[in-house]
Amino acid sequence: MPDPTETTPSESRPLPGRGRTAVVTGASSGIGAATAARLAAEGFDVVVGARRVDRLEELASSVGARALPLDVTDPASVAAFVTALDRVDVLVNNAGGAFDANPVADADLDAWARTYEVNVLGTVRLTKALLPALRASGAGDVLFVGSTAGLTSYEGGASYTAAKHGVHTLAETLRLELCGEPVRVIEIAPGMVRTEEFSLNRLGSADKADAVYQGVREPLVAEDVADCIAWALTRPHHVNVDLLVVRPRAQAAQHKVARES
Repeated sequence: MPDPTETTPSESRPLPGRGRTAVVTGASSGIGAATAARLAAEGFDVVVGARRVDRLEELASSVGARALPLDVTDPASVAAFVTALDRVDVLVNNAGGAFDANPVADADLDAWARTYEVNVLGTVRLTKALLPALRASGAGDVLFVGSTAGLTSYEGGASYTAAKHGVHTLAETLRLELCGEPVRVIEIAPGMVRTEEFSLNRLGSADKADAVYQGVREPLVAEDVADCIAWALTRPHHVNVDLLVVRPRAQAAQHKVARES
């Protein structure tokens, strides 16, 4: 009979995130919330930021994280958020979204501006503000939650694909600029992910949002992407996952999706 005082190898192995502080933006729902939960389970000291503080605090309470209000489009909000942090080892730039599906001929320029402000300028704003702390950590990580829309364009997606192409270029450029420094730059680019809000916010109705996934067997869910994020962040620090593209098996490309009748 095994000695109950002895630990198994898994019990004695330190959690990979222990002693590291991870900031997750856009954490009030979807991929951000799932990532916060997964990183907390990996031992990270997780700080979650988003505009919807009530949902954020509920998440933080459930996973053992710290909640701070954050609007990445507001310089004052970003400054207050950064000031409240003692240290940062990991930044997960997840805040973003799509807000229209119009062809270019019918472009909603307000939606374009909002999409670019949240996905690109907001990401740059927070990354710039936290880079000194990430450098000072001695083993920092900047992870961008991009999209396959940042690699391939499609009809009706110009505002979102333009913004996500911007995020992809931002990650590539920052990696070049930080070469030789102790900061990894990682991009995770999901394809079709079924979350409670992404398509609803973009299309404006539950019926239209449901139609996006109609007949698709097992689209990705937020936890699948969080699993990829956690894996990339917990590799030995000399290993940099430059770009990880993840799709459901049913999606071979942006326009190639298997749908069951």
